[in-house]
Formats: sequence, C-alpha cells, structure tokens
Amino acid sequence: MEKVTVVMYHYVRNILTSRYPSIKGLEYEDFLGQLKYIKKHYTPITIEQLSDSFKHGTDLPKNPVLLTFDDAYIDHFKYVYPTLKKFGMQGSFYAPVKAVTEGSVLDVNKIHFILASCTNIKDLLTDFNREYDLLKSRFDVDSYEALYEKIAVSNRFDSGDIIFFKRALQVALPESMRSQITSKLFEKHVGMSEEAFSEELYMDKRHLQHLVNDGMHVGSHGYDHYWWNKLSGEQLDNELDKSIHFLDSLGATKNVLSACYPYGSWSDSVVNKLVDKGFDLGFTTEVNLAHPSTSHKLIIPRLDTNDLPKSEFDEKNSWHPDSL
Repeated sequence: MEKVTVVMYHYVRNILTSRYPSIKGLEYEDFLGQLKYIKKHYTPITIEQLSDSFKHGTDLPKNPVLLTFDDAYIDHFKYVYPTLKKFGMQGSFYAPVKAVTEGSVLDVNKIHFILASCTNIKDLLTDFNREYDLLKSRFDVDSYEALYEKIAVSNRFDSGDIIFFKRALQVALPESMRSQITSKLFEKHVGMSEEAFSEELYMDKRHLQHLVNDGMHVGSHGYDHYWWNKLSGEQLDNELDKSIHFLDSLGATKNVLSACYPYGSWSDSVVNKLVDKGFDLGFTTEVNLAHPSTSHKLIIPRLDTNDLPKSEFDEKNSWHPDSL
C-alpha cells in the first residue's frame, strides 16, 4: 500500500504586491511551481480515492498526493481553484462556517494581519501588555512576565516573541480576555471594520457551492474555529452539528464527510466524537506521510507547503516516499 502525501495550504496570493506583503503565506508563482513539481514527482488523487483506500483497502496510484486548503480564503477561489482546474487536480477546502456566513473575522486571522500590519514586534508586545494590564484583574491569569516565560518558545517557522503573541491570543488566555485584546489590537493596527475585512478575506457560500458543483471537496473546519480539544462534549456537538448542517446545504457530504482540526486540535475524545458523527476522514497538522493500512482515518498527518520544493526543476526532497 502506497504512502500518501497530504499537503496543507493557507494563504496563497500575490503577497509581495498586496496590502500585507509581510503576511506569511505562499506566493502564487511559488504555488504554480509547486504544482508543477507535484505533477512531475507524484500522482494527484481525489479525496474519494483516499476515503476508499482507508475504508476498503483500495489500491492507490504510485506516490499519491492530496492537496488541502484551510480557512476558506477568497485567495483559494481566485487563485487556487482555477489553477487546480488547469492541472486537472482536485482540492479539498476546509471552511469555518461563521467566517463565511456571518461577516466575522476569525481571531486567528486577526492575529495574522495584526502581525502583518506591525513592523516592530516589540512595539506590538508593548501594546499587548498595555491591554493585558487593563484586563488581568478580571481574570485568573499569570503576570505578563510569567506568561511570556511559559509560552514564548520558538518553532521552525516563528520567533519566541511571535509564538508568544500567537499562543497568548489563540489559546493560553481565557477566551473572553483574548478576544477583547485581539479586537483592540486589530482596530488599532489593521484599522478596518470586521465586516469589510471579512468580505475581502473569505469566500462566501456561493463560492463554496461553486466549488462543490465543479468537483472540488469542501469539508468541516468547525463553525467558530474553536480548539476542538478544549470544548465540552456538548459544545463540540454544537460545533460539529452546525458545520455538518452547512455542508449538507452545499451537497458537500454526499461522497465523503471530512474534517480538518482547527489548529490541529484533535484528541482521543474528539476522534470518538467524529466517529459518532459519521466522519470518513480527519486531517491533523502533524508532520508526516499517511499510510491507509496503518494510519487512523481520522488522524491523518499532513506536510506544510514549505516542506515541498516550489519548482519543477528541483530534485525530490527528503519527504518524497522514494527518499524515505
């Protein structure tokens, strides 16, 4: 049985000429080069083929690859979708329902664009600390210094300062506190209304319906894009049920019902809940290749776009199945 490469994408756009040239994403030209590399060294498959392989042991072609796109950005409709059509490839798109139906902006995206709008992370942390001090007496939280010491740990993509900012506002602080701080900083540094920014950033239901009608796959990324492993059973039920209801309205659940964990937030209890809801596949942010004969169908790892070359002229890298 072939090992499967699943690739994860977020922002795909002409970044350097955009209003936010420092946003972390993939330049469209690099995306085009990466698709050429993929077509040269892999065999693109559909999510239906992957589901059949997990469910029935159906053989996959040599070096199979599946492309996934998180968060339903309008970039995906404007740039990704027509390019996939040109290459004869299917994409799997994961939509946080609230963002595409209610004119809101996910806190995670507010954080991205706050960072992209601020040229000095130290100045931004000063602003964060000011808002933190105004609110901390109302919440059971550490001092700013203790919080920084606990979570400011760099990773392969970001410095400790940026990791601190992201983690504090994504998960480390109480939801109400982090939402208030994020909104204040978004207002100051981005300076657009949430509704107007949402319209610029995300697809709407019509875009997603078009993707489904044209053979692309649309799956669950939750309703509010919460950390699923932080929710109670009742909260997770609500988050998944509302997402499934939306996908049903698109006709997106006829062949495969799949999920992409927001922030990679899976746990054994979350997986059991997805089993109960009838999900066929679930994608994590764990970095590895998948193997339908040994991997769990609801704990499928993915590579980041940065893990693969971005030119058809590049040699197979260490993540290619032939290299492992």
